[in-house]
Amino acid sequence: MTGIVAYCRPGFENDCAAELQDKTAVLGIYGYCQTKPQQGFVVYRCQSEEAEHLAKKLILSELIFTRQFIVILAHVTELPQEDRVSAVQVALLDEDVQEAFAGVKPCGDIRVETPDTNDGKELSKFCRKFTVPLRQGLRKIDWLTVKESDRRPTLHAFFLSNQEVYIGFSYSFNQSPWLMGIPRLRSPSDAPSRSTLKLDEAFQVFVPEHEREERITSGMNAVDLGAAPGGWTYQLVRRGMMVQAVDNGPMAQSLMDTGQVKHIREDGFKYRPKKKNVTWLVCDMVEKPARVGELMTSWIIDGDCKEAIFNLKLPMKRRYAAVAEYLEQIKQTLVEQGRGRFELQAKQLYHDREEITVHIRWL
Repeated sequence: MTGIVAYCRPGFENDCAAELQDKTAVLGIYGYCQTKPQQGFVVYRCQSEEAEHLAKKLILSELIFTRQFIVILAHVTELPQEDRVSAVQVALLDEDVQEAFAGVKPCGDIRVETPDTNDGKELSKFCRKFTVPLRQGLRKIDWLTVKESDRRPTLHAFFLSNQEVYIGFSYSFNQSPWLMGIPRLRSPSDAPSRSTLKLDEAFQVFVPEHEREERITSGMNAVDLGAAPGGWTYQLVRRGMMVQAVDNGPMAQSLMDTGQVKHIREDGFKYRPKKKNVTWLVCDMVEKPARVGELMTSWIIDGDCKEAIFNLKLPMKRRYAAVAEYLEQIKQTLVEQGRGRFELQAKQLYHDREEITVHIRWL
């Protein structure tokens, strides 16, 4: 029995597993999850043909708690220090692997990754050094193309230690563009708060690169509810937008000095713009998630913005069940009171903590 490995935030393994069980059941696959607290990944066990089906049909962008997932080709638990490459080669040349995944090889690229844990971070130097010899070794056995190709599946080596590794693959049309599913962002030195990275990441995750020039551009009007001191406003300003920053608290003077920010001292739950010319609504208020979701939905339905990005704080227990309930309520409201097709996305971003980030827009 093989399956998939789903990368997630440490501490959210049960939520990741609950979501996988829910989504795979919808696809008619009934496997089981293996989890350990704080390990930063979940193993979902199923048959090889079912795992390959999930690689195509379990849409990564629709999973909230999974950053990346790979179909397991091999699990090597005793890599010899003197020749790890040969051990990986032997595992991939196994007759059962070759037969079950004949259509996967050769892959177009290799990613050498680790869980997002302290132990994983200690492995990162080893992984960087090991990538080149592993790539060369996999090309020798025809598991990698001679030149990188984004039209072929991607091979992943997911190291749990320098002696244990999951070898797997993902399809190029259903994968994260980032190593380990984590965008590498630098916190700007002049940003008012570190929360700024949440919105920066959200734009990259929810808006495809080829659409950003049209959907996130200079001159647009934006509203930031609960803006102070300006971490999210900063991201709107640096993209050239004119921002209405709504908060009774003080805004960073550096943002006010840009001339792009109008500080409105008002309750974010009561404010509405006078003109319906707002493209982006963003919100990172610490409030009950059901209340925030209702507010954001009403802005979209009333036409007070075209797109919204906001955070929903998570409860301590049964987080996936609670999230599913919040999102279903938003979806039902949009269907019942909306004006047509919409896009609703949600993700626990790398820069999130006990929260998820949600995106809504009309299509």
